[in-house]
Amino acid sequence: MRTATLGPARRAEALARMAERELDILVVGGGVVGAGTALDAATRGLFTGLVEARDWASGTSSRSSKLIHGGLRYLEMLDFALVREALKERGLLLQRLAPHLVKPVPFLYPLAHRGWERWYAGSGVALYDAMSVSSGHGRGLPVHRHLSHKRALQVAPCLKKDALVGALQYYDAQMDDARYVMTIVRTAAAYGAQVANRARVVGFLREGERVVGARVQDVETGGEYEIRARQIVNATGVWTDDTQALIGERGQFHVRASKGIHLVVPKDRIHSTTGLILRTEKSVLFVIPWGRHWIVGTTDTDWDLDKAHPAASSADIDYLLEHVNSVLATPLTRDDVEGVYAGLRPLLAGESDATSKLSREHTVAHPVPGLVVIAGGKYTTYRVMAKDAVDEAVHGLDQRVAECVTEDVPLAGAEGYKALWNARARIAARTGLHVARVEHLLNRYGSLAEELLELVVADPALGEPLTAADDYLRAEVVYACTHEGARHLDDVLTRRTRISIETFDRGTRSAPEVAALMAPALGWDEDQIEKEIAHYEKRVEAERESQRQPDDLTADAARLGAPDIVPL
Repeated sequence: MRTATLGPARRAEALARMAERELDILVVGGGVVGAGTALDAATRGLFTGLVEARDWASGTSSRSSKLIHGGLRYLEMLDFALVREALKERGLLLQRLAPHLVKPVPFLYPLAHRGWERWYAGSGVALYDAMSVSSGHGRGLPVHRHLSHKRALQVAPCLKKDALVGALQYYDAQMDDARYVMTIVRTAAAYGAQVANRARVVGFLREGERVVGARVQDVETGGEYEIRARQIVNATGVWTDDTQALIGERGQFHVRASKGIHLVVPKDRIHSTTGLILRTEKSVLFVIPWGRHWIVGTTDTDWDLDKAHPAASSADIDYLLEHVNSVLATPLTRDDVEGVYAGLRPLLAGESDATSKLSREHTVAHPVPGLVVIAGGKYTTYRVMAKDAVDEAVHGLDQRVAECVTEDVPLAGAEGYKALWNARARIAARTGLHVARVEHLLNRYGSLAEELLELVVADPALGEPLTAADDYLRAEVVYACTHEGARHLDDVLTRRTRISIETFDRGTRSAPEVAALMAPALGWDEDQIEKEIAHYEKRVEAERESQRQPDDLTADAARLGAPDIVPL
């Protein structure tokens, strides 16, 4: 498979090609489900297009708990089918499809009661492991184990001694969600899909009752394209109802948004060798290892305000700190919080008023001829959702179409990753980079890391770390623009890297250096560089201000104080 680059020239070419010739399938929405749908369609041999109004994964798919998991709590709800399906997908991603991006992660579940709780929770985790193995793809993770009070405190010394009587430890998996989506998009493009971010659908083309295409605005230049397609898939997540409104139809189901916020704190603030999973009165709380940091989350509250920039309020932050501090020997304070992010889950509305009770199942519908809608679901099962969406769309094509093959299509960077990992010391010696830097690149890019190493060979200065965010190399910024579709400073600091949540300054100290590295690749002049930096600084300040507000309404108003980036 050839490697696809998502630089500015490729984006312009993709928009032109989509407008020139009727597509078999046009996918609207560049989150994980939309990206997965484009990959599924392209690998069936269909002429496929994918458009996204903002950046890849800029909505829900970059703001998750970053877990690939079966959903242990869904066992308690007796939703065995969902858990079984998710565990199969978890194994596929770990072992075959994306071993460079999806990694095992251990979790400790503290037990607060003697006797019955160990039996009850232990039975659930044992069933979880058994379902994973029975899926045929579950042998890549260690099985759970029971820990005594003493052993649990050795594994997680951060816990209060009286917060547990023992514990269970089990494994799930994690990934960088935004990087994962971008990699799916690159993989789809490598198989022939035409893909363009910052391309917004502003209307649909109709012939009678049939939808035959979309009017797409190039958000960067203001130009508009008429893109015709035999079938369109609406995969816009929490924006599903808004997209449906463009054809004057709400559709056959309603999607509600549930807000989940996460805190990021430095690794040294929580002394533990394992992640934690804690019960709350509403759901569960995770403390997740994340490089040199921990992610603490999440909340689960109804949200009906701005979907593009959901805001975390002071009450949200206090809620997470209160619950995690209930078990920590050394409590966290506001001063320990490096980053905060908020995302919206797209939940299928049901009879329950509580969003935590709404379905994580997904639904596919064909509300009008030519338009398929896919909504609901969870990140881990994106590939199944994509398959179901394309299967539905295929019914509207007057041709025989191949079955889904994505179960056997590794993502870009997976092929050769393990061999390069085994050779990482040799690669370090050849390139002059420390072996830890090589490992970092391999776990973010897989075998595509060779492309970054070529940049470093051509310009050794790109092998240096960023001054104010030294986890990342300067080459990664340039590569994000030339190969990964980054168009703006926010794209790089927030999604191609995680500098915006991994530094106490939220990326503002890195902004000038990163913008200067991006400028040659994107053709920016000094004026545009200054605009990008100013916009990013305003965004960070608006987020900080929103996090000082007492509730959703005031937090939303504060966050909207920073406008979206102006076009080039």
